[in-house]
Amino acid sequence: MFIVVPSRTSTAIDKLLVDPVRGIARAQFADGYTYEYKNVSRRAICNLLINPSMSFGFWVNKNLVNVNRTKVNILNFSVV
Repeated sequence: MFIVVPSRTSTAIDKLLVDPVRGIARAQFADGYTYEYKNVSRRAICNLLINPSMSFGFWVNKNLVNVNRTKVNILNFSVV
């Protein structure tokens, strides 16, 4: 079950959905493309959910993009 992370100011990320139980995150970028990341740190997901001032861009760069543990799939254009 995905949780929509409350919107925050971000120039790169339009929408972020997370599933802390399965360790999955879906990020819709400003260019409209949506990526699904698997094997995301559950601790990082929970930290994002409880810290409303955390930057989407910072979190995505640190926990999703170019992280060895995550597996990424591109989803259809604007799926989120």
